[in-house]
Amino acid sequence: TDAAHLLSDLASFILSLFAIWISRRQPTKHMSFGYHRAEVLGAVTSILMIWILTGVLVYLAIERVRTNDFEIDSSAMLIVSGVGVVMNIVMAITLSDVFCCRKRAQHADDRSQHSGLSHGHSHASHGHSHVNMNVRAALIHVIGDLIQSVGVLIAALIIHLRPDYKMADPICTFIFSVLVMFTTYGIMRDAVYVLMEGFPRHMDYTAVKKDLMDIDGVHSVHSLHIWSLTMSRQTLSVHLAIGADVETEHVLKKAESLIRKKYDIQETTIQVERFEARTMTSCPTCRGPPDC
Repeated sequence: TDAAHLLSDLASFILSLFAIWISRRQPTKHMSFGYHRAEVLGAVTSILMIWILTGVLVYLAIERVRTNDFEIDSSAMLIVSGVGVVMNIVMAITLSDVFCCRKRAQHADDRSQHSGLSHGHSHASHGHSHVNMNVRAALIHVIGDLIQSVGVLIAALIIHLRPDYKMADPICTFIFSVLVMFTTYGIMRDAVYVLMEGFPRHMDYTAVKKDLMDIDGVHSVHSLHIWSLTMSRQTLSVHLAIGADVETEHVLKKAESLIRKKYDIQETTIQVERFEARTMTSCPTCRGPPDC
C-alpha cells in the first residue's frame, strides 16, 4: 500500500508542477482571464486520483482482514517504507520552497490602476495569505503521506520482528486512509467553491456592500459580484447608482481605492450610473440576492 501511495505522491507532485507552469501563461484572446484556473483543476484532479487510490487500497485491506489469507514480505515493506520516508521528505521540502516563493512573488507584484468616467477597471497585486491551491494540496498530501510512511515503517519493523502481527498492514491502511480523507477534504471543498464562482469565504457580502454604500453620493449598490479565479486572485464587478449632482469620477476613484486597499482585490469593474428611484427601488436585481 505504501508503494501505491508513493506512486500517487509522484503523480501529484508532477501534476502540481505542470499546473503551476500552465497557470503562469499569459492571457490570450481566447483565454482572456489567463490560465489561473489550471491550479484549481490540477488540485481537483490530484485529489480525485488520491481518493480513487485510497478507495482501492481500503477495499484490498478489507479483503485481507476478511480472508486473513495473505503474506507480508517484511524486508520489502521496510525498504519501500524507508524509500517512502526519504521521497516524501524531498517532495515536502521542494513544495515548501515553491510555496514560499509563490508567497514572496505575490508580495512583490507591482500595482497598477486604470479608470474611466462612468466605467472603471483596475488591476492590483495581491498579497493575501492564500497561496497556490495546487501547491497547497500537494504539500498537505505529501506531509500526510510522510506521516503515513513513518507509520508503515514502524508497522514493517513490528511485522519483521513478529510475523504473526501481519494485521498491522491493513490496520495502517485504514488509519492513514482516514488521514488522507481528512487532510484533502478542505482543499476539495475550496476548489469546488472556486469553480462554482462562490463569494470568497474570507469576505462578507453585506460588509462590502455597506462600505460601497457609505461612499458620499452613492444611493444604491446592485449587481455586486466577487468571485475567485484562484484562492489568491479575486475579481469584482458592481453597479453604483449616484445622485444627479454627484461627480462620477469622484465616486469611481473612491470605490476603486476602497476595494483595492481594504479588500485587496486585483481586478475591479465598476459601473457608475444615475440613480432612478422609481426603477431601482422595485427592481429585484437592485435589492440584491437572498442570504441562502
